[in-house]
Amino acid sequence: MSPIYSMTGFGKAVVQLPAKKITMEVKSLNSKQTDINMRMPTLFREKEGDLRQMVAEALQRGKIDVNFYCEITGVEEAPSINRELVAEYIRQLRDIAGEAGVQGDILNAVMNLPDVMQAADDSLSDSDWQALQDVAKDALIQLVEFRNIEGEKLEEDLRERLRAIETRMNNMQDHDKERMDRIREKMQRSLAELKESPDENRFEQELIYYLEKLDITEERVRLKSHLDYFHALLDEGGPIGKKLGFIGQEMGREINTMGSKANHAAMQKLVVEMKDELEKIKEQVLNIL
Repeated sequence: MSPIYSMTGFGKAVVQLPAKKITMEVKSLNSKQTDINMRMPTLFREKEGDLRQMVAEALQRGKIDVNFYCEITGVEEAPSINRELVAEYIRQLRDIAGEAGVQGDILNAVMNLPDVMQAADDSLSDSDWQALQDVAKDALIQLVEFRNIEGEKLEEDLRERLRAIETRMNNMQDHDKERMDRIREKMQRSLAELKESPDENRFEQELIYYLEKLDITEERVRLKSHLDYFHALLDEGGPIGKKLGFIGQEMGREINTMGSKANHAAMQKLVVEMKDELEKIKEQVLNIL
């Protein structure tokens, strides 16, 4: 038996390096497909494909938001100054200042121009990449554990609602004989009002045909089968959300048919209550992986 996982979850992990702190936050909601939205610093972009694959393999399905943060906490290596570019900027600015007859702090102006400062290394080091993988694994493990806890709660709620539907289905059987007797009496009264004596054999044949049209035995048997299969899938666990959704649709068909055949106030009330439980089941199933 495998655990049942919700698609809702949250995970966060932090790793501290000598000169930076890397944080990953990941959250997921229900979705029919795998939809990963990932935000990260430019330095990590070269590994986005690998990180997406890690997330997809760990979480399988859901609307997933992943956020990486990188906080500089120290200096690994001082940035360098592009000397040639600075010299060219100064030359051009001096020419312009001379022509315009203005004065100013040219060097200060140059240091704010594009590409003057160059990072010592703008590529992701092996140690940073390992740290990035570690923080991703830790955050994903947290989210999966969160999903597992939520999945246990969902399973408990679903089983309770399945039992409620089965109880009401069985209660319908208690009213079935009364319903059939009432229909028989109604047909007999209608014939008596005609003041004619019908052929008894023909009358019984027509009555049996009519009552068979209203019989819900087959629907009860099929609904019970669907309920048992639903329980079996919950016992099996794993990624069963889509299967449970399909069974829920089949259960709805049987309950609707029972409602159309009921022709009895108490039975109709039980059908409405079963439909209410089934709608809640369908809502919960949408959250199951």
